[in-house]
Amino acid sequence: MKEFQIFNNALDEKALYSKFCGICKELNYGAFLSFSGIIRAEGNISGLSFDIYEPILKKWFDDWCEKTRNLNIRLFFAHAKGDVLVGECSYFAGIASSHRKNGLDIFAKFIEDFKQNAPIWKYDLINNQRIYAKDRSFKLPNAGLLSSKED
Repeated sequence: MKEFQIFNNALDEKALYSKFCGICKELNYGAFLSFSGIIRAEGNISGLSFDIYEPILKKWFDDWCEKTRNLNIRLFFAHAKGDVLVGECSYFAGIASSHRKNGLDIFAKFIEDFKQNAPIWKYDLINNQRIYAKDRSFKLPNAGLLSSKED
């Protein structure tokens, strides 16, 4: 079972929840926390589009798995690449934990670190065009050419 998954276009968050929560039950863990990122209507967008540099994203996820290895925690992560329309899911994160406290302590940090450091570039979909969302993007530390699509 892969805990790290990239999908073309929108995610099926209900299927991901069921799959990852099922692993939590198999592990006999007592807590499953999940977060779904849903594209919201703002401005005149019809959705968002995402480019991902998968090797760095996978390393980021693996580093988090290593950080939490001794805490009786299992991390789950899925993200969309390509176009995701308003009302659809682009990001799903989950934490299975033997006890709620460990999971709750890590969860917000995991999600916020993703927002700041994941090599994912976001575009607004407006009138069938992808427009780089520079004002809502973060530069990646130590990323060199990958720090931004447009500077």
